[in-house]
Amino acid sequence: MRRGPFREGAFTSALHEPRTAVVLGRWLGAALLLCFLTGLASHLLQDPPHWLTGALPSRPVNGYRVTQGLHVISGIAAIPLAGAKLWTVYPRLFEWPPARSILHALERLGIAVLVASVLLELTTGLLNTLQWYPWPFPFRQTHFWLAWLAVGGLLIHLAVKAPLIARHWRGRRQAQLAGRRGFLLSVGAAVGVVTLATAGQTVPWLRSLDLLAPRRPGDGPDGLPVNRTAAQAGTVTVPPDWQLLVDGPRPYRLSLAELRELPQHEAELPIACVEGWSVSARWAGVRMVDLLARAGAPAGSAVRVTSLETAGPYRVMEMPAPYAEDPLTLLALRVDGTELTADHGFPARIIAPNRPGVLQTKWVTRIEVLG
Repeated sequence: MRRGPFREGAFTSALHEPRTAVVLGRWLGAALLLCFLTGLASHLLQDPPHWLTGALPSRPVNGYRVTQGLHVISGIAAIPLAGAKLWTVYPRLFEWPPARSILHALERLGIAVLVASVLLELTTGLLNTLQWYPWPFPFRQTHFWLAWLAVGGLLIHLAVKAPLIARHWRGRRQAQLAGRRGFLLSVGAAVGVVTLATAGQTVPWLRSLDLLAPRRPGDGPDGLPVNRTAAQAGTVTVPPDWQLLVDGPRPYRLSLAELRELPQHEAELPIACVEGWSVSARWAGVRMVDLLARAGAPAGSAVRVTSLETAGPYRVMEMPAPYAEDPLTLLALRVDGTELTADHGFPARIIAPNRPGVLQTKWVTRIEVLG
């Protein structure tokens, strides 16, 4: 059995040692913690528990843009960090015998769960930014629970390794190991390059360096990226007799011409998607609060918005009252001075502050007051 990586002396580098592992662990832990917290914020905005829906904030306007951008940035940065950390400690993964006692076996089992969950979490997250799903399970739910599994495994690992981490936390007491500084600088440089080459899809002043990110804000119809096209949704052709139904205590219908005759408002709002890209645009249309007031909606009403598309997980979207009553929330008819194209939601779409892009429903046909 003691062949290949299991044989004695298989690992010769002096950098497979605790101090290097602790330094990389600090960096990786910070990236994973930021990724977890911002991912949790994204999940709560997309799929809040019932008791939280009325408390979701519509401000700051760029809240989701910032948190989801940080989520993807920190997740991508964690990939080279995880690789470097595993390289440093992997001789321990092949120690022999595999288990010396029951406690040792449980410790190694915990490490296996931690490594597997972190690698799977980072891999699925990266492929999600590419909108590539080569697996049979639902991404969002799996990604959410894997995050909790990874965090739980990390906390257990930290508790077990706390004495070792404490001994090697401060570098002043450690002998300078040849090659350690260069190795850590190389890892830091790799993280910096990956971050700078992908963060431009979220950070405007890094757009010129946006070489590796899957999306480049500014590309697409009207200068805005599109995740789901009208062709994919089956909404390329809108019925000529299209009308918007606003269903409430005083229901009514409006044609596109009648919507255009209502008071129009403008708002500078971002489209921010779960894949990490975001871009701002100037939207114009009818305020949601005005549509609801005309329908006699009571104060504090949530709404249900239905799209013309016939299928899709976000064909029907519910909007909590804080968003519905925000004066910046629009049923948009125009973007950056031009009429919406089919891919951007013609004849009308929702645009609201601090919301994930998947909840900015396109091709709207019905708005229902929920009370």
